[in-house]
Amino acid sequence: ILKKMLAEGKSAIFITHKMDEVMEFSHTVQVLRRGKSVSSCPTNTIKRVQDLANMMVGRDILFSLDRGPYKPTDVKIEAKNLTVLPIGGGKPVLDNVTFSIRGGEIFGIAGVAGNGQQQLTEALTGLLRVDSGNILLNGKDMTNKTPLQVIKSGVSHIPADRGRMGVVGDMSVGDNLSMKKYRTQELSSHSVIKRNWVRKFADHLIDVFTIKTPSQDTSVKFLSGGNIQKTILAREIDSCGGILIAVYPSRGLDVGATEAVRQNLIKQRDKGNAVLLVSEELEELLMVADKIAVMFEGRIMDIVDADKASTERLGMLMAGVEREEV
Repeated sequence: ILKKMLAEGKSAIFITHKMDEVMEFSHTVQVLRRGKSVSSCPTNTIKRVQDLANMMVGRDILFSLDRGPYKPTDVKIEAKNLTVLPIGGGKPVLDNVTFSIRGGEIFGIAGVAGNGQQQLTEALTGLLRVDSGNILLNGKDMTNKTPLQVIKSGVSHIPADRGRMGVVGDMSVGDNLSMKKYRTQELSSHSVIKRNWVRKFADHLIDVFTIKTPSQDTSVKFLSGGNIQKTILAREIDSCGGILIAVYPSRGLDVGATEAVRQNLIKQRDKGNAVLLVSEELEELLMVADKIAVMFEGRIMDIVDADKASTERLGMLMAGVEREEV
């Protein structure tokens, strides 16, 4: 549509943080950072996408990530023949799904949205009951347990809908960061919250995860998408008991926030935690994951080693082509 408009002699202002789109569609680039224009130049003078990324963020962006050696340990997540039927009957939304994830491993889930990824993560986190099959988390059978029971078993969850499921928008940044700590002796005593400790705890996470906020008392809904995601990431990583489930964690984020999310996932993997990463970005999965499972119509088409996979092979599996045909 943009190209057609331009061919008709019309002008267009195209606002995006996707650099490939900027390089493909624009003739002139204006970079805004923190509400100010920091650069304006013809697009054809930008030699590399990385140069544009550096302008956007104000520092060098890493397009390759440092990873420790792949040293998987014991199995922390095990799904056995998970099946979920839709209300009213019909084709399963999860169809006999089986896989396992070890500590020290990032296990990626690829697939076009709507092919069972959401139901899978909801089943693992206690938000959706399965009709058959078993879920083992940290060695315990957690099939159809409540979300609170799943959290207590050591699972942290970065949901797909950060605004509705990840934070309480009207609550402060500090309260959102400490939400999973209220029951601990550190932050409460005899059901009374230790406000001074909450403030110290929140300030610590804001500093460690470089969350940009006017103060910890600011309502979290007023933060940028990237800083809301950092708030969720900080809370879930701090409370992680061996398992981190991240669903589209970098979706809609700028290049700087995306880099921060990916680096933190790798840190968790290098600490020996099991990380389940759901993403539609094949580039992200190939960069971050150790193994990649491809889902299509509620089934796992194949599980491949990330270092042996290609976007072409993954794309064919996402389209429903059986592995024998790829």
